[in-house]
Amino acid sequence: MLVAELKSFYAVARCGTVTKAAAQLGVSQPTVTGQLRQLESRYGIELFHRQGRGMRLSDAGQNLMPMVEKLVQQETEIDFRLRDASDLREGNLRIGATGPFYIMDTVRRYNQRYPGIDLTVTIGNSQTMLQALHDYRIEIATSSFLMDDKHLYRRMIAADPIRVVTHRSHPLARRGQVRLADLAEHALLLREPGSMTRQLTEDALQAAGVAVRRTLEIGSRESIRQAILCELGVSLIPSREIPSHPDLAALDIQDAGIVMHEYLYCLRERQPVQLIARFLEMAPAAG
Repeated sequence: MLVAELKSFYAVARCGTVTKAAAQLGVSQPTVTGQLRQLESRYGIELFHRQGRGMRLSDAGQNLMPMVEKLVQQETEIDFRLRDASDLREGNLRIGATGPFYIMDTVRRYNQRYPGIDLTVTIGNSQTMLQALHDYRIEIATSSFLMDDKHLYRRMIAADPIRVVTHRSHPLARRGQVRLADLAEHALLLREPGSMTRQLTEDALQAAGVAVRRTLEIGSRESIRQAILCELGVSLIPSREIPSHPDLAALDIQDAGIVMHEYLYCLRERQPVQLIARFLEMAPAAG
């Protein structure tokens, strides 16, 4: 209420009459008159000297005028900032991803379309990214976990078959396809707990009744790749995540169709926010 009264005070001081001030503000003359009276009566001061239809600032009004002028300028600046944010001329979008493979092309196109938006991409496992989303530390998350949560908007963006990856000198590398049972006598490289790749691997082996001879836990995709190149074992990796390297062989799994699904998430309450909504429009849809 005080801001509205001060805006009426400012308009009358600038225009010189209530009639002109009301026209400038787009309100009725009684509204402006009432707001001035409320302002003066609340503080027991006289802001104007009435001279016929004209209004002249009193001493108190002249002292108040510079502060109100700053307030109006700040309001204008706030309006511009909000419009810039709405038009995506400025802002910061934080994205949490399980890897660059499924979302980076969308990030590229978003960056080209809205160069004023600062983009931050954080890589982590599925559970970590979803927790960051709930904690408001990121705006967008990609995860291979299928989570049913009424507070989350979800869209499938990829369906990626999983393959067995070995060193090219590994005994299994000579085959075009392998069965899960073929892995039993070989060291299996697994991601850290919380990784959907690890969960899918363990679930598939359990369903097939296969117990591998030995497992090694490796904490990142890059480390898995290096471990395979060092001939420490074999690993199950989604097709898009398999690194291109002449010493690596990727084999289809003959007796199990293991597919990694990747989902895009945001908090449902934040879905209409322009910064997020425009990213969702650009993101792919699969399935």
